[in-house]
Amino acid sequence: FLNRRPGVRYSTFESLRLGRSSQSIASGFLRFWDSLNFKKDMEFVGITVLFLDEKVNSVIHGFTPVGRANHYMPFLKVDFIVKVDRFEVIRCSSMYKITDHSFLIRFISLTIIDEVITGAPEINLQLRLDCSTISK
Repeated sequence: FLNRRPGVRYSTFESLRLGRSSQSIASGFLRFWDSLNFKKDMEFVGITVLFLDEKVNSVIHGFTPVGRANHYMPFLKVDFIVKVDRFEVIRCSSMYKITDHSFLIRFISLTIIDEVITGAPEINLQLRLDCSTISK
């Protein structure tokens, strides 16, 4: 499902609210990786993703649990502008904090990810953050 509607409506990372809602973000999709539980024999627990906001260096991370990982894999395209609809916003535990943002976007069964073709916010994906410093 490609989004071809002009004037994409979305929230900025700063305007996100806690809880499940019909919030949307439009952002650059930076990177994703498998999340493993090191205490349980490297068990796969889901996928962690990084999103870049239209403000330079404003990054938030997202997470999809193992049960939804296969569903979202085809939509995880690095260096694309994406719109993410219907997700849960939770406080990010300091134990799992990988960005400066205090919230985490959690994919739920209603979450939709679309590539934004027109009406996208201006996000310079050439100014990518150095993700090599983030531990996996």
